[in-house]
Amino acid sequence: MGFSQALSGVNAASQQLDVIGNNISNSQTKGFKSGSVQFSDVFANSAVGLGTRVSGILQDFSSGSLEATGRNLDIAIAGDGFLRFQQEGQVGYSRNGQLTMTADGYLENAQGARLMGYGLADATDVNSGVVTGGQPGVLNIPAADMPASATGATGTGINILLNLDSATVADDTSTAVLYDNLNAKTIEDTDQQTSIAYNYSTSFTVYDSQGAQHNATLYFQKTGENTWDARTALDGVLTDQTLAATFDNDGKLATIDGEDATDNPVIWPTLSFDANELGDGVDPINATFNMAGSTQFAGDSTVKSLAQDGYSAGALVGISFADDGTIVGNYSNEKTVDLGQIALATFRNPEGLTPSGDNLFAATAASGNELLGIAGTGTLGSIESETLEASNVDLTQELVNLIIAQRNYQANTNSIRTQSEVMDQIAQLR
Repeated sequence: MGFSQALSGVNAASQQLDVIGNNISNSQTKGFKSGSVQFSDVFANSAVGLGTRVSGILQDFSSGSLEATGRNLDIAIAGDGFLRFQQEGQVGYSRNGQLTMTADGYLENAQGARLMGYGLADATDVNSGVVTGGQPGVLNIPAADMPASATGATGTGINILLNLDSATVADDTSTAVLYDNLNAKTIEDTDQQTSIAYNYSTSFTVYDSQGAQHNATLYFQKTGENTWDARTALDGVLTDQTLAATFDNDGKLATIDGEDATDNPVIWPTLSFDANELGDGVDPINATFNMAGSTQFAGDSTVKSLAQDGYSAGALVGISFADDGTIVGNYSNEKTVDLGQIALATFRNPEGLTPSGDNLFAATAASGNELLGIAGTGTLGSIESETLEASNVDLTQELVNLIIAQRNYQANTNSIRTQSEVMDQIAQLR
């Protein structure tokens, strides 16, 4: 009987050594979760036990330390949750966020498993928006360029904050020589030019529907006490549009084109440019011209801030990850757009997951069904970009465990040796 008891101890200690050795060998594997052996005794309706057996190998899903890598495709989860991957039609779960982008736009780990999440409403339109909810799919980063957007197309239009010098003398003007129309720029005829007087001018860039840049200029002329007119020109061509602004005695903007500038909301005028200024083949520009906060104080005439919502077409130059797992595309026109969102999974009993190799775990009946969500919501952790999670193996503890397991193995082999010696002594009895 003693042989079988000691042999069970040897087998159990051998499996413990295997688990410890696996932990040590994976101490540098990103996202690796260490394991530990659970033993149980064996009885069969007898007072003396029949030895021991390995009742299970328990996975430790505590978080490893986060290490900055500086690589934009490295991600880690700060908190609970698993990245969801698909490989050969099977779904796996991992804490290893070492990703690469394939030539066709998939985010993969080193073994070719593809990251899953929520994609664009229209995979061919980078501006179509990310659709979350439902069943996650394999994420794909579209290679399509971001199309151009004309100034005023999104409704934001042109926003300018300026101060016009209240001490300006209306007759103290400068002169600008401009063309009457676009075609006149190709005709060497001074009759096709016109001169306008102004007290202050400022220029800025606007974009047409094909993303071409145009230089817009505002020529401000003081027309009386607290009143100003602004003539507009585009690429040196004078337009027919004039904006009128008045200020109150405190120097605050009172009206713009006859509309009360203190109303909420204010009806701001529209700055328009047509084919006569832009040329044929593009749509007219119609942009809201917002002068909120502009003033007429004594001091230099100056623009405090100016922004417009148009931009040229742009090519994808890289991606980055937000805390909530949003994949942000960075384009050559200095614009960004959301191209997808990572889906995280959690389990009621993560210790019920089974390792399937290649840094992946598989769901089992013991783990329960996956619970999907977005990073940073509920119990799910946030996504840390340019960061990886280190293995949670405590190398010092594992080396101590290795010594203990070795002694356990030796003790059981000594038990077998002692049993053998006893049997030899019995065999020598006469």
